[in-house]
Amino acid sequence: MNGSDVHTDSGRRLGVAEPRQEAPADLRLVPPALAAWAASALALGAPGRWVAAGAMLCACAGLGCLIAVPRIVVRAEPRGLADPAGHADLAGQGSPADPEGQVCPAGRAGPAGRAGPAGQVRPAGRAGPVGPTSSAHPGARAPGPPGSAGLPRRMGARTTAVAAVLLCAAAGGAASGLHSADSRSGPVPGLTESYARVEAEVTVTSDPRRTRPRVQGDHSTPVSLLLDAEVDRLTAPDGTVTELRTPVLVMVAPGKAAALWQRLLPSTGLRITGRLAPPRHEGERIAAVLGTDADEPPLVMSEPSLLQRAAGRLRSGLREATDGLDADARALLPGLVVGDTSRVPPDLHDAFKATDLTHLLAVSGANLSILLFLLIGPPGTASRSERRGLAPRLGISLRMTAVIGGGIALAFVIVCRPEPSVLRAAACGLITLLAIGTGRRRSLIPALAAAVLLLVLYDPWLARNYGFLLSVLATGALLTLAPRWSDALQRRGVPARLAEVLAAAGAAQAVCAPVVVVLASRVSLVAVPCNLLAEFAVAPATVLGFAALAVAPASLPAARVLAEVAGWPVGWIASVARTGAALPGAEVDWPGGWRGAALLAVLTALLVLSARRLARHPWVCSAAALLLVLAVLRPVPLTRLMTGWPPPGWAFALCDVGQGDAMVLAAGEGTGVVVDTGPEPRLVDRCLRDLGITRVPLLLLTHFHADHVRGLPGVLSGREVGAIQTTSLDQPPDQAAFVKRTAAAARVPMVRAAPGERRRTGPLEWEVLWPAVGPPGATAPFHATEEPNDSSVTLLVRSGGLTLLLLGDLEPPAQQGVLRSHPALPRVDVLKVAHHGSGHQDPGLLRSARPRFALISCGTDNPYGHPAARTLEALEAAGAKVLRTDIDGAIAVSGSGAGLRAAGRS
Repeated sequence: MNGSDVHTDSGRRLGVAEPRQEAPADLRLVPPALAAWAASALALGAPGRWVAAGAMLCACAGLGCLIAVPRIVVRAEPRGLADPAGHADLAGQGSPADPEGQVCPAGRAGPAGRAGPAGQVRPAGRAGPVGPTSSAHPGARAPGPPGSAGLPRRMGARTTAVAAVLLCAAAGGAASGLHSADSRSGPVPGLTESYARVEAEVTVTSDPRRTRPRVQGDHSTPVSLLLDAEVDRLTAPDGTVTELRTPVLVMVAPGKAAALWQRLLPSTGLRITGRLAPPRHEGERIAAVLGTDADEPPLVMSEPSLLQRAAGRLRSGLREATDGLDADARALLPGLVVGDTSRVPPDLHDAFKATDLTHLLAVSGANLSILLFLLIGPPGTASRSERRGLAPRLGISLRMTAVIGGGIALAFVIVCRPEPSVLRAAACGLITLLAIGTGRRRSLIPALAAAVLLLVLYDPWLARNYGFLLSVLATGALLTLAPRWSDALQRRGVPARLAEVLAAAGAAQAVCAPVVVVLASRVSLVAVPCNLLAEFAVAPATVLGFAALAVAPASLPAARVLAEVAGWPVGWIASVARTGAALPGAEVDWPGGWRGAALLAVLTALLVLSARRLARHPWVCSAAALLLVLAVLRPVPLTRLMTGWPPPGWAFALCDVGQGDAMVLAAGEGTGVVVDTGPEPRLVDRCLRDLGITRVPLLLLTHFHADHVRGLPGVLSGREVGAIQTTSLDQPPDQAAFVKRTAAAARVPMVRAAPGERRRTGPLEWEVLWPAVGPPGATAPFHATEEPNDSSVTLLVRSGGLTLLLLGDLEPPAQQGVLRSHPALPRVDVLKVAHHGSGHQDPGLLRSARPRFALISCGTDNPYGHPAARTLEALEAAGAKVLRTDIDGAIAVSGSGAGLRAAGRS
């Protein structure tokens, strides 16, 4: 959610008072909503007995408070407020209600000339009528002290508030307990523990979504499909049939019919044969993971509902309308409009994460607010004669407008799917529409609190959903903090519109950043400026996107024209995300978990509290802004001066990319030959940024294992790459295909490494030692084995007076082949130890190389035991000094001869 949510919902600019629209903040519903939320979160997964006991205690205490309210009011009422005849003293009538619905505080009079409930006119500054009043009613006692008239009501109100909190906590705990017990009942949990193979009839409850490939060791996990579903009928291995309703996650392995599984819609009934497995984490909504494969088409037992078919046609129509756009706009427009992220590539998604723009892909309240704004205009003017929007121009009455708006909100949930942020936005919108239709006051904070309360009671699992938490926090910040910050900025001369968007972006970032730290252990330094730059394109992209969505079923050509126009602002948003993420200091690492979140929250609070004092010292503010800019841009000379990295005159760097390989050979100012890319694009990209590499004349991939090639997009991002050189063995085929596909998309040519090949660029000169030349008449190089590791391109590199031997992941048979092919192998200064320092090393090669430094790239606490103890002992026995990335971080080598140095960054 962003600033437009508040503009459209409140009907006024941030920071501008509008008394007819918004009274002083009404927070009465906030404590009950928070109590229900907290109780629901605690009760999920807790033992049933404890949940029942806690709910009963809260309910009994709450009812006790309600029963005690009349007695508290009677006992606390001052004597003399009522006469024996039952006539109420004017001093005890409580606070008069003003015509606007405002309540004057107890013990105070309203403005001069304002009428009380009975029509009496109260003079200014008096709590009761002028003159003595005791004579008006014989037997009346003297009134109590000033202010005592409202005391009973205040005490009663506080007791009622406590009762509301306790009862809502009881309701939240009870709802969570019932939902948790329902999801864990039946035979599924027991069958899950034994990983039983079952036949299940399920109802799909979500759209299929793809998993993101991840590197595990030397391979990449295949892309699977995930579907949320409910098991309606289960046939156990022993033939027992059970009717039930248990939520599960269906995981569909890749197969020939994957495209048909991808087209499934919510509410579709399927029959699936698969194996049950426990969920990854305890306390999840699902009771099990049901694994199957896509070798066969899905067996459909019942077609999706009419509403879901209509929603599916709208979503597919929007995808068709965007087919002609460029890659980023084609991927992003469906996500921005209806939350369809099936086309968003990993690198674009990473860019949105780095810039904290992912809320644009989650379909926030801004989308619904824009639609309702078109219908009714600002809600603050909806009940006035000068109300705006399409409805009054079409002659639609106020109540019918509210009904139509409610229909739009419900359709919005169906088309965009009931994600947490969508539900929150729809609930707030429906409550506001109800207030408009009934002519009641529209207060947005109570609407948000009521939406949270109702949604948590309806679906207690939202209480533990981070997306729901972020949505509520951002909305609350925009309703409470943003107007005040906007006022403060305007008082200091900032233009109103700029102050509004600055305040909105800053407030949302301030409250959401600690939660993001829990999830990602990082803080984005470019989130606020990127959100500001993207803000102006969101509304036109959303309006045009929804227009294309609505028009596509009737006229696809017209929808394509609208999508083409929408592609311009969408392309701008994608450019903002990619440019912001490409900055060297776009994000910084931060301690993860709730401790890191608490630390960031405390620092943010201190900064906010001291902002007023800092604003009085322009030079301090200017210096802070300059430091922030430098932290984001990270100029290489300044970074080198501050951190000492990279060391002056470095010739070789071994990047810290976890369990994988990525190396850089310096080839001139800002230029480097890169050998392997590691498993993650982000890690190798960061390493190259820190080294100041902007041009790569050659990128050499020693072999196609995932921990050496999956970081390829990170090297290609924002750099000029001349060519990609690879080994001649295309194994594993899926990773070889990934490299070819990525190179083709970046328009970078690929070449094969030839045995004995010699190359030179700048101060670098190298020779390909392996694979070796095949026997006479052979058309392919000799690899010793057909294993990918033994096909690793092995280089002997010279840079000035420095000699390096880079072994890739060669195993002992291939290492022995290198020695046979090159019996006169010279002694080297630096050895990049083969296969992350595994125990499979050839002693003869180590004795022949006799390195001064042995460098090992391996991940911290990796499950393979790399590096092996015997390998470390052999290297040290050969006289080598060992450095490893899991301990020393990235390693740089500089100098030569007696001045040879190797140092780790950590």
